[in-house]
Amino acid sequence: MNVARDPADLYEVSPDAPELDDELVMLYYLDGFIDAGGAGRLLAAHLLSSLEHEAIARFDVDALIDYRSRRPTMTFTKDHWEQYDAPELTVSMLRDAAGTPFLLLNGPEPDREWEAFTLAVRQLSAALGVRLAVSFHGIPMGVPHTRPLGVTAHATRAELVEGYRPLVDRLQVPGSASALLELRLGEDERAAMGFAVHVPHYLAQAAYPAAAVTLLESVERAAGLSLPADVLREAAHRTDLEITRQVEGSAEVTEVVQSLEQQYDAFTSGTDGLLADEAEVAMPTADELGAQFERFLAEQQGRGEGTEG
Repeated sequence: MNVARDPADLYEVSPDAPELDDELVMLYYLDGFIDAGGAGRLLAAHLLSSLEHEAIARFDVDALIDYRSRRPTMTFTKDHWEQYDAPELTVSMLRDAAGTPFLLLNGPEPDREWEAFTLAVRQLSAALGVRLAVSFHGIPMGVPHTRPLGVTAHATRAELVEGYRPLVDRLQVPGSASALLELRLGEDERAAMGFAVHVPHYLAQAAYPAAAVTLLESVERAAGLSLPADVLREAAHRTDLEITRQVEGSAEVTEVVQSLEQQYDAFTSGTDGLLADEAEVAMPTADELGAQFERFLAEQQGRGEGTEG
């Protein structure tokens, strides 16, 4: 590993940061990698909107972000530029319902200098007394929305993910800064883990609060935190009701969901797999299957109903 710059140059700790106890948990979600159903984004936004928080460290986004690939929003009013929504990559301190402090690293995934960034996070988290780092996001899967959502867990130590059933023995996928951070923490012999909730692939392109609820429950158990869930559960309930209405109104969609249910039930009984040949269950493409669902959920997300209301 060759890091060209001093990683400490990539972040600044607030001079007003409170004194923190050792043995903290640091949750982290970096926006930019796969996040089916917006599950990780919804959970991170929910935590920040539901719990008091304070930014205690900020990363140098000018050094890490390619603005031309992800252009920040600017507001033009009549004859002048009025506002620039600058991206932020921060570590915030929050407290759960029991008053236990924990950290949340949140913001856009760096476009460059991954090694320097992960080393900076490792240095900063060590200085802040982090004992466990936990990531979370959603992945698309050929599963029905009518069954409990599964979770793939991974960790730097096998005992951290005891009780979770692996889906595959070995898989090569495009890398992410989040995954690299977990890998490097493991090389440092530090505890880190992550959760990927299985989102029905026909709901992957729009906000799906039920997936965020599943992530919250997984994170809560692993981290020993007491996290608020009512707002997310209410959003999930509203979304599920509309999905049910749309399924009942389409014989074709109903048939496909039933096929997915049969495949899911075979997998959970140990007689088949979720990654079975799609021809066996006559699954259409995600676009064909999810047009109605995604349109509704995208409209709902646009009205700001993902985690609020």
